[in-house]
Amino acid sequence: MTRGLLTTDDLAGLVDTGKVDTVVVAFTDHYGRLHGKRFEGSYFLEDIAGAGTHGCDYLLTVDMEMEPVPGYKYANWELGYGDFHMVPDLGTLRVASWLDRTAIVLSDLHDPHHHDLVAVAPRTILRRQLERAGASGFSAQGASEIEYFLFQDSYRDAAARRYQDLNPAGWYIEDYHLLQGTREEKYNGTVRRHLSASGIPVENSKGEWGRGQHEMNIRYAEVLEMADRHSIMKLAMKEIAESLNMSVTFMAKPQMSEAGSSCHIHLSLWSGDDNAFPGKEVEGPIEVSPTFRHFLGGWMTHVPEVMPFFAPTINSYKRYQDGSWAPTRIAWSYDNRTAGFRVVGHGSGLRIECRIPGADCNPYLAYAAVLAAGLNGIADEIEPPVHFSGDIYQASELPRVPRTLREATDNFSASEFVKAAFGEDVQEHYTHFFRQEQDAFDNSVTDWERWRYFERI
Repeated sequence: MTRGLLTTDDLAGLVDTGKVDTVVVAFTDHYGRLHGKRFEGSYFLEDIAGAGTHGCDYLLTVDMEMEPVPGYKYANWELGYGDFHMVPDLGTLRVASWLDRTAIVLSDLHDPHHHDLVAVAPRTILRRQLERAGASGFSAQGASEIEYFLFQDSYRDAAARRYQDLNPAGWYIEDYHLLQGTREEKYNGTVRRHLSASGIPVENSKGEWGRGQHEMNIRYAEVLEMADRHSIMKLAMKEIAESLNMSVTFMAKPQMSEAGSSCHIHLSLWSGDDNAFPGKEVEGPIEVSPTFRHFLGGWMTHVPEVMPFFAPTINSYKRYQDGSWAPTRIAWSYDNRTAGFRVVGHGSGLRIECRIPGADCNPYLAYAAVLAAGLNGIADEIEPPVHFSGDIYQASELPRVPRTLREATDNFSASEFVKAAFGEDVQEHYTHFFRQEQDAFDNSVTDWERWRYFERI
């Protein structure tokens, strides 16, 4: 049993002794934010653990400001914005060590009338792809490497200053730098300890290339569990920052002068107890299986179509700059950090590291995109391009990742693969979501515009 995970009997004991009196029941929205309710501990055990609770279905139609956006078929004013049923997945029940006397559990969303999973809910979308993998005889193991910037300013102070001129926790590039890391241990050490005590085993944290930028690495797991860990981790890190009067951001590119923040996804397929990627076929410097080759081929082929699931915001696309440690072209290589697809490990540890997703991705959607693309590659025996050696930033002949959310959304909306893999309802729902995000930006006046045009136009 992973430390920090709870059974309902464990929780009952903690409630009886007063060590836990609150249970957070949560689910993720399109952005990857966790929403939910706080229940009194004994009430959760008596009424919610088995029966679940309800939430307003408008939460799968809101924008970043929590305004319900018109135009969705799933929920709208004409349908009256009814409820969905939040059904706790008790396998995710764990101590929320960073909160006082609190546990947390994640939920699947069900239709309250037909009791089916809500098709457009992010956790459902990942579940469907895992079912497809299982039907093909595979399970999937993954890990999220999440980067972030840490600031000495509280969230309230940062908002009052409109996020301008903030004080980064470090003041020079700190990649692997232990002295800078020591200065930031008040935060990062606290995060590691609380995550480890809350059923999210941590491998390490390390300084990254930006000023005040760090990376937190948690242990690999079955992909649904990893997406759950990823979601809870981001909430915990924000709440820990709040408790320390600091702030942490998972924006993909907070400043053009700094490196961007990624979510490198490591993934391997398994057949029973065996990694399905190693084999006898020579590809570059490694020996791989047809499963590896075709999974990689499908994943690479469909990047342009599923790109909004890797890079869901306007800001996401500012990260893709040559020479910035973020990939700009679709190529694969072995242990090469200029590649969008960096293959690493060997034997049972052989895996694909995709460096395209940003720290702003919704993990359920990102992992669902990986599986959908890779499984299609296996089904259609899609071959990857040849292994690339050298500086991929200089390889202008290679296909480039989409440059904007608009371009990526157009690809997603027009894709027959997306429609077949996720369903027409999911394609329509998320096309509308990403277009609304684009429209919100297009209809706003930015600081860049004021600086450029106020006096000199």
